[in-house]
Amino acid sequence: MKIVVCVRQGLDGELSPFDACAYEQALRVVGGEVTLLSMGPASVADFLLRLTRLGAKRAVLLQDKGFAGADTLATAYALSLAIRKIQPDLVLCGRQTLVGDTGQTPPMLAQLCGYSLITNAMQVEAADTLTCVTREEGIQTASYPAVCTVERTCSLRLPGLRSRPTEVETWDAAAIEADLSRCGLTGSPTRVLETHENEAGRRRCRYIEKAELSAVIEASLAKRRQTTEAETVIAPLATVWAVGEAVLPHAQRVGKHAELIECLSAEEIAERIEAERPDAVLWGCDPWSKRTAALVAARLGLGLCADCTGLDTDGETLYMIRPALSGSVIAKIKSLTRPAMATVRTEDAKQADILVAAGFGAAKEVDKVVAFTDKIGGELVATRRMVDEGVLPYDRQVGLTGRTVAPPVYIAVGVSGAVHHIVGMQRAGTVIAINPDPKAPIFDYADYGIVANVEEVF
Repeated sequence: MKIVVCVRQGLDGELSPFDACAYEQALRVVGGEVTLLSMGPASVADFLLRLTRLGAKRAVLLQDKGFAGADTLATAYALSLAIRKIQPDLVLCGRQTLVGDTGQTPPMLAQLCGYSLITNAMQVEAADTLTCVTREEGIQTASYPAVCTVERTCSLRLPGLRSRPTEVETWDAAAIEADLSRCGLTGSPTRVLETHENEAGRRRCRYIEKAELSAVIEASLAKRRQTTEAETVIAPLATVWAVGEAVLPHAQRVGKHAELIECLSAEEIAERIEAERPDAVLWGCDPWSKRTAALVAARLGLGLCADCTGLDTDGETLYMIRPALSGSVIAKIKSLTRPAMATVRTEDAKQADILVAAGFGAAKEVDKVVAFTDKIGGELVATRRMVDEGVLPYDRQVGLTGRTVAPPVYIAVGVSGAVHHIVGMQRAGTVIAINPDPKAPIFDYADYGIVANVEEVF
């Protein structure tokens, strides 16, 4: 079986945990012949060269000045041409990169290549058919050729002592017969207008004693943190579609006429868009919405902005606000195509009113955190390190590489406050932090703080 693994070098020069898992899953396929595929500057060749020592038989780097500045659709276009040239049976990708954090490129790639698609796979079995256990939709099957996105569920092996790297092939635009008008910044239907440091979620912390904790939780459940997201815009767009009820309030805020659209197939929704041409189409942040929005965008050649935390408009243009670069910056983006499309972060209707996050500072006392969570009727979640260390399972992880939540009350126990965790919980109503270090960053994002060890509070 011929397998292509799409990888991207991170800002730290390393492989993202999602891409690492996709590579490991590929290497586990019996009889699989793995090719690594990436797009970037010439320096990425050394990155790919190191990765080939783990078992890939081939590595291809798409490198051309015409590819620079590509958004997700332009990236998917270039990758799709390389895929057509390689002709693999299976393409594996991480759920998302940590640079763009969108998760849009693999579905777009599947659409452009005409491949089957499965997203958010926790387990992958590549036999006569592709069979995956997905994060929220259970067992899914697909025929080959197929594209599959993988969650962060395994660790990438280390190279053997006698392993040797494989030569990296470099392909330019001519090698894949690319139309440069569809590549790079020129071919990108979205534009980043401005960026600034992410200050979202910062709060003024009031320190309390442990005896006050119960009263603060009770009072916090009775209110929700007020945000500017509830405000109406001065000059709304004429017609905005909401695909699914979860995003209808956002459509009503930025549109004079907000229409609820059924969750139909990508083909059916694309046909309606072509026929009726609304000003904007908004989607939720659940796996189906993200996947279908990307398929529609690729099908129609539309710009798509992912995981928006804010929307604004001047009556003509939809401005989409989202975190990027592992949540360290906030970007303001517009679409050059119409309708503008965006997936919007929405609240998880299934989540409990109280989420208790166990950080690594509480690893030795996790039983007490569990007991406390059960006592107050909450739901236990975790930081990435707690998952990496095997203390709690991946499906409980909150943050950039886990879930995004917005409960009325979020209690962070032993959580340091790293930005990749903050982006997953910054929209919580009331945040209560418990940490023995008074200088821990988590207190900058908390409404209430208790400076104490876990055993002192529970």
